[in-house]
Amino acid sequence: MELKMQLKDQNEKEPMDIIFADDDLPYEEEILRNPYSVKHWLRYIDHKKAAPKYGVNIIYERALKELPGSYKLWYNYLRVRRSQVKNRCVTDLGYEEVNNAFERALVFMHKMPRIWIDYCSFLIDQCKITRTRKVLDRALRALPVTQHHRIWPLYLKFVKKHNIHETAVRVFRRYLKLSPENAEEYVEYLTEIRKLDEAAIVLAKIVNDENFVSQQGKSKHQLWNELCELISKNPEEVRSLNVDAIIRGGLRRYTDQLGHLWNSLANYYVRSGLFERARDIYEEAIQTVTTVRDFTQIFDAYAQFEELSLSKKMEEVANLVNPTEEDDIDLELRLARFEHLMERRLLLLNSVLLRQNPHNVQEWHKRVQLYEGKPHEIINTYTEAVQTVDPKLAVGKLHTLWVEFAKFYEKNGQIDDARLIFEKATHVPFVKVEDLATVWCEWTEMEIRNENYEEALKLMHRATVLPVRKVAYHDDTETVQARLYKSLKVWSMYADLEESFGTFKSCKAVYDRIIDLKIATPQIIINYGVFLEENCYFEEAFQAYEKGISLFKWPNVYDIWNTYLTKFLKRYGGSKLERARDLFEQCLENCPPEFAKHLYLLYAKLEEEYGMARHAMAVYERATKAVLEQEMFEVFNIYIKRAAEIYGIPKTRQIYEKAIEVLPEDKTREMCVRFADMETKLGEIDRARAIYAHCSQICDPRVTNEFWQIWKEFEVRHGNEDTMREMLRIKRSVQAMYNTQVNMMSAQMLSSASAMAGTVADLAPGVKDGMRLLEAKAVEMAGTSSSSKPGNIMFVRGETQGGSKDKVVNPDEIDIDVDEDEDMEEEEVPVEKQSIPSEVFGNLRKPDEDD
Repeated sequence: MELKMQLKDQNEKEPMDIIFADDDLPYEEEILRNPYSVKHWLRYIDHKKAAPKYGVNIIYERALKELPGSYKLWYNYLRVRRSQVKNRCVTDLGYEEVNNAFERALVFMHKMPRIWIDYCSFLIDQCKITRTRKVLDRALRALPVTQHHRIWPLYLKFVKKHNIHETAVRVFRRYLKLSPENAEEYVEYLTEIRKLDEAAIVLAKIVNDENFVSQQGKSKHQLWNELCELISKNPEEVRSLNVDAIIRGGLRRYTDQLGHLWNSLANYYVRSGLFERARDIYEEAIQTVTTVRDFTQIFDAYAQFEELSLSKKMEEVANLVNPTEEDDIDLELRLARFEHLMERRLLLLNSVLLRQNPHNVQEWHKRVQLYEGKPHEIINTYTEAVQTVDPKLAVGKLHTLWVEFAKFYEKNGQIDDARLIFEKATHVPFVKVEDLATVWCEWTEMEIRNENYEEALKLMHRATVLPVRKVAYHDDTETVQARLYKSLKVWSMYADLEESFGTFKSCKAVYDRIIDLKIATPQIIINYGVFLEENCYFEEAFQAYEKGISLFKWPNVYDIWNTYLTKFLKRYGGSKLERARDLFEQCLENCPPEFAKHLYLLYAKLEEEYGMARHAMAVYERATKAVLEQEMFEVFNIYIKRAAEIYGIPKTRQIYEKAIEVLPEDKTREMCVRFADMETKLGEIDRARAIYAHCSQICDPRVTNEFWQIWKEFEVRHGNEDTMREMLRIKRSVQAMYNTQVNMMSAQMLSSASAMAGTVADLAPGVKDGMRLLEAKAVEMAGTSSSSKPGNIMFVRGETQGGSKDKVVNPDEIDIDVDEDEDMEEEEVPVEKQSIPSEVFGNLRKPDEDD
């Protein structure tokens, strides 16, 4: 009763009726005892959440009356009130009641950004633009600056949502004062609402600000490209900026994007309707870019522009009923301009490459070819080339420009002008002496082509004049003009000219001078000798060869020796035999094996024709030792052939034996077969069989089956059963020998592998003694086994057949049947007399003897 009276006294102040249930009394009692406890009020509110919303709102209002500064109560109350009108129409009066609740809350909660955000979001949903804007402004004024970043995103979202462009622009301007780093968002909005002039201004400020960092991760270059694209595509709307100056600034700054920037600038003028200005921009661009990529971009855009201009004009003329003469002239002019542009493409591309590297000689030559048929342009190009290219930086051969320049004048009959070009070329500081030498030689050849032989000789004389002081040929610190006197190219041409148009004396002086300067080559020496020989100065020619021999060493001197000896033998034959022998001995003294064969054969031929046979044989004998190993076989064959011709075939036996001793196995095998064949032809069957037996020791049956087949055929023709069995026995033993070698090699490999795993020296003393005992026992067993069983080496044996063990079948044995023996006994074989071959006697055979 007392509680009801207190509530009645309390509610007399409020114009509302409160209806309590019995279960509310405990909460009311707690509230009366603790009216300023937020916890008790929230507990009471939680108890009443299932009650009608009017009852909940009353509890919240009572609580806020007691605790108007509680953020928790206000926040929960406003959330509940918003949820109560969530599904209602925005024109419902409930929305305004909630708005009033927010206003009452902001009296106390004006420093709480969450309340402002919820209020503004609630107003935005109600589409109350002006009121929302004012509340957002109030929020920005009420909150400290440090909390503004929570309000601005909502503010910007609000202004971008509605069609209030001017308001949005003003809001963005205010926002950028606080956050200038978000200017890109403003630019995007301005571009969206087509306020491109201000967007370009803001974007230009961003690009010019060195401290600006894009929040979207864009680089300065990307921002610059956006600015260029914006101002070039919208010339009518962007009025506040100097587009030409901006893009040209970008050309100086971003040299890797020249093609795109030039196209942007030309596109700006095209869209502005200034077509002639656009053409000027394209022409300026293709005359200044230095990369093929930029040139390709600009040229393609330029060609497309001209093609579109031509097609538009053609459409206009086609639509006219009576086109005037001016229209036709304009159309032809546009067509000629387009054709001229396409014709200039290669020349313009060449200009790009020359701007990229003006010292590229090959590109200058290509430029001259492009001007074919235009002599004035060619002369200007050559002139510009020789003035531009620096000899030290030239890529390619600079002298070819001078030479081709002079040849151009020569082809046009202007010999004096060509001489003037050559004269200037001889003073150019080339990097290499050979370049200057080529200029002099080309100049001389031009004079020869024009039959000015005396002038050609004078030029060579000028080129080979000695300098005032001695200069080393390879001294790069000296000029090439001072080192030219040692150029072999110039001297070689000088010598050729003297041979053709000079006197014997002058030509000889030139060759002598070449030798004195020590620049001669073996070919120069040979030419000198041939020249003297042609003029019948044989001894002087031989002296020239002697000089060359003293200048060079092996192997360079080989050609000189070869020519010298050949010429000497041709001249004197055997009349100066001792001198020829001295020359050959001098030549062969230090001759390398790779050049010895030909010289020894030449020496032996000399002895055969003019000397003594035994001397020739001695030379052949020396040759077999002096030549390369791969040439020994051929030399031995020649030696054998010549010995047979001179002394007869029996004399070759010693040579065969020597060859078999020194030749490698494969050649020894072939030599043995030939030796045995020779003995067979001479009827020396036993000798031939002995040779086969000797050679068999190096013939593995698994590899050299051909040799064994030859021996087998020999035994079939000339042997008997015993010799055939002996041959087969030797074959088995050789095969067993090679098998044993393979086993020994494998055993050695195994022992080396075990030695790598660990040595006896690494073992303990007791273990060492045990290893010694094992080794001694192994040696003893090997001795006893070899004495008792010679069968560790598995010979090839036959297989017994039937019960008899005496009859052995050998798979490699030739079956000589008894029937055949009987037939042979019955049939009388006539005995033929074998004639002695004439080769046996060689040159010793008398010509009148009968065969």
